[in-house]
Amino acid sequence: MLSKNIEKESTPSREDSLPNLLINCKNGRKLKVCKVNAGLNAKQRLANLGIVPGVEIIKKRAAPFRGPVEIEVKGSCMVLGRGIASKILVNYS
Repeated sequence: MLSKNIEKESTPSREDSLPNLLINCKNGRKLKVCKVNAGLNAKQRLANLGIVPGVEIIKKRAAPFRGPVEIEVKGSCMVLGRGIASKILVNYS
């Protein structure tokens, strides 16, 4: 019987190509903000913190039991509540 050598191409996985919610991403990953699905006041608050579409962020950690999410934006660490973090769509970069 002949054995076939099949090499897998290094294509991005489905997880890496589709936008994810910030709260669903793994800790320690570098992410790029795609969209903020929030109201005007929440978008303004996030923009003041530097979280706008196109910016790269790093998800540092998430507190257990649906607690806040710690992120790094442009060298500054900050903590977002899980509610506002669940409205941020990101891609892996």
